[in-house]
Amino acid sequence: MAGEYNGSSEASESVFKFPPIKFTKLFINGKFVDSVSGKTFEAIDPRTGEAITRVSEGDKEDIDLAVKAARQAFDHGPWPRMSGSERGRIMMKFADLIEENVEELAALDAINGGKLFSHCKAMDIPGAARNLRYYAGVADKIHGTVLKLSKGFQGYTLREPIGVVGSIIPWNFPTVMFFMKAGPALAAGCSMVVKPAEQTPLSALYYAHLAKLAGLPDGVLNVVNGFGETAGAAISSHMDIDKVTFTGSTEVGRKIMTAAAASNLKPVSLELGGKSPLLIFEDADIDQAVNIAFNAIFYNKGEICVASSRVYVQEGIYEFFVKKLVEKANAWVIGDPFDSRVNQGPQTDKKQFEKILSYIEHGKREGATLLTGGKRLGSKGFYIEPTIFTDVKEDMTIAKEEIFGPVMSLMKFKTMEEAIKRANNTTYGLAAGVITKNLNVANTVSRSIRAGIIWLNCYTVFDVDCPYGGYKMSGFGREFGLDALNQYLQIKSIVTPIHDSPWH
Repeated sequence: MAGEYNGSSEASESVFKFPPIKFTKLFINGKFVDSVSGKTFEAIDPRTGEAITRVSEGDKEDIDLAVKAARQAFDHGPWPRMSGSERGRIMMKFADLIEENVEELAALDAINGGKLFSHCKAMDIPGAARNLRYYAGVADKIHGTVLKLSKGFQGYTLREPIGVVGSIIPWNFPTVMFFMKAGPALAAGCSMVVKPAEQTPLSALYYAHLAKLAGLPDGVLNVVNGFGETAGAAISSHMDIDKVTFTGSTEVGRKIMTAAAASNLKPVSLELGGKSPLLIFEDADIDQAVNIAFNAIFYNKGEICVASSRVYVQEGIYEFFVKKLVEKANAWVIGDPFDSRVNQGPQTDKKQFEKILSYIEHGKREGATLLTGGKRLGSKGFYIEPTIFTDVKEDMTIAKEEIFGPVMSLMKFKTMEEAIKRANNTTYGLAAGVITKNLNVANTVSRSIRAGIIWLNCYTVFDVDCPYGGYKMSGFGREFGLDALNQYLQIKSIVTPIHDSPWH
């Protein structure tokens, strides 16, 4: 057995007194409203599989109302017309309000998504405030360029907000993903319709409430809970949405691109799946390498797009590495995410829980050796042991397909050239890691792997100033940094004649 289980429901109530759920409706044009149909669906607590509350279920009609409000706010409202510094001031206020409510927001993501409360409180929620402040500081620095044209003409460019943005976000990092897209879009002067994942809508509704308190004009930020097949599809195909941004699976990304092309040919940015490799060379510090490798896949219960699910270890240190890795797995504590002693909470929902277990069975059937884990923990909730496979071949399902759970495929290699070739043997290209003390190896490998971000002697180090995104089937476009801001701006060139200019 891998890991210690600490998951009694009785313990969870003594660890944290959960506040009442305040917001469960749709947020459209500055107001919380019921869905047009009146339908609702359950928000589930993955610790137990039981309902926390019911939330309004948005559909095409609700998306239409939200888009109408966003279009009115963009075409005729003050948000894109006010100065960048004024937009920035409101975004700064928004950030302050997030920090004032950090405990309650962290609790919503923990109870709704199975995320560690301590991590949400220390990282995800403060990170949202930092994101807003970063882009608030950029809002009054959006500049065009002056062009020196030939033949007596002058030109200049304007960078204008793209318009109404449809944002479809996943369930693994509800807060991070909300502001990863809202921060740059709002700074650019866009209005938004956000569809949170149906599994984790609760914090998004709270953020809508805080946006109103911060002074965002009505219609600028709308939140519509609902399912991908209905509300998400309505966003992707809407004729009055100017851009769609999506983080999620490659399969759904394809559908969004198809719908966008078939409707008004709106631009799309996609941050999709990954099967990211971590390459550990013989000169690495073993203890550091084990810690990096373990956290790179088991952090957030493996529900992270950049998870290093393929770990390649150079053969000279392989056996010692495996021994240390097993020790780490056996000390890993799985249980209630509100318990500060716990390292890993439950998977987000039953569907994902069952999908992960089915992949583990694939690994066993295809001949991989189960080193640790591989089973459900407890009889209640969606807990899975940290699972490590050895003797994994490149053509096995667990080596090729994104599992999105706490499952590591461990393999050995001989040479740097072999490691690079195997690392690139994937349809994905989101991230990769390299652990070595050799600068030449680090430089060669990092330039040879086709992925959007490479971590050297670290992993999952994100910062709002550091852009990341995919190569190949991991998508296109970049999140974070000024590159993200540019995705919500259009460049317009303006040309005028200059008569009798003394120079050209």
